[in-house]
Amino acid sequence: MSKFLKLVSFLLVGFSIQAQDAAKAKSLLDEVSTKVKTYENIVIDFKYALNNPTENINQESKGNVTLKGNLYNLNFMGVTKIFDGKKVYTIVPEDEEISISKFDDKDESAVTPSKMLTFFNSGYKYSWDILQDIKGRKIQYIKLIPISSKDQRKEILLGIDVQTKNIYNLIETGKNGTRTTLTVNSFKTNQPLSDNHFTFTESKYPNYYINRLD
Repeated sequence: MSKFLKLVSFLLVGFSIQAQDAAKAKSLLDEVSTKVKTYENIVIDFKYALNNPTENINQESKGNVTLKGNLYNLNFMGVTKIFDGKKVYTIVPEDEEISISKFDDKDESAVTPSKMLTFFNSGYKYSWDILQDIKGRKIQYIKLIPISSKDQRKEILLGIDVQTKNIYNLIETGKNGTRTTLTVNSFKTNQPLSDNHFTFTESKYPNYYINRLD
């Protein structure tokens, strides 16, 4: 076999393996999306870590979020964010300030709470990555590469629990070297929630300054 034919054969095998890996990755992500849609609501406790060696930044914090469809109630770093389907309410007790703004649905790159379990459905190239044993759980990683060249993220690794098909963690690496990791500590579904869990009640904050951005 000539060198040229060997090279062509090698490239074809390589492309075939890549295509199979991408198909496997997409299939697993589809399973995750399908399962998420079966839940009435989801309550997540998580840990968030940010690392930037260049700037010598290492930060860790914890938070929790309740999701129901595209509605969310997020508590993170002392701030509460509520999305009622129309507007986002950002409540900052430390400053006694509340910002009210319309939801920006044009920002496709933002992994908002309501999209954190389904953001990967479009805008990315997929590939099958490593399988890790973490505390007795099999975590399969899928690598996501943003398609848009304007996206400031270099890649995202999405860790999925092989048994439950729930997301275990998300590792995001920026083009500037910043690495952020969101790890799910607790994942509960179909919890009893109050009727106003995703509702902002202004009367609860009589002394707060309200900044209406829209």
